[in-house]
Amino acid sequence: MIRIDAMWLSAEPIDMRAGTERLLARVVQVFGVAQAHHGYLFANARGTRIKLLVHDGFGVWCAARRLNVGRFVWAAGSTPSLALTAAQFDALVLGLPWQRLPEHSSITRA
Repeated sequence: MIRIDAMWLSAEPIDMRAGTERLLARVVQVFGVAQAHHGYLFANARGTRIKLLVHDGFGVWCAARRLNVGRFVWAAGSTPSLALTAAQFDALVLGLPWQRLPEHSSITRA
């Protein structure tokens, strides 16, 4: 199992044709560095597709998800990135309004 200690959401949309290397470059541009055991979420401009980039300490993993109906609820505003809790991440991936969930739970999973 891939360990994820922190989850970060990039508020700026990205081209979903981007592969692992381009997403990693975007992580460095937005977050400063790709930290081990951190996950980074990106969405397309329409909010119908997301990609998750995870640095596991040895390499980088990339996963993608698409909604056929509806849109992912994405952060909008002046902040380029936002930390997510485990519950917020779970809700976001399902396309639910994750902003209504509490911000104090941990991302760590067993």
